[in-house]
Amino acid sequence: MATFNRAGEQGDVPTRSGRFLQKDNYWYYSTREGVDIGPFDTREDAEVGVGEFIDFICASEPKVLDVLKQYRAA
Repeated sequence: MATFNRAGEQGDVPTRSGRFLQKDNYWYYSTREGVDIGPFDTREDAEVGVGEFIDFICASEPKVLDVLKQYRAA
């Protein structure tokens, strides 16, 4: 795992975890908000999906994040 700050980050490097996980032969990705999104047939499909999700969130109204947080993993 990288031990460097990302662009725009200052101070101690935060703990990072893997974004992709596999359950029952399907792939998922975890969002910053704590929601697992999937299933995808392959990790590569999940990687494409996370890119599309990031594009969607960047273009969305702030209230979309509020809705997403309602589905946070328990």
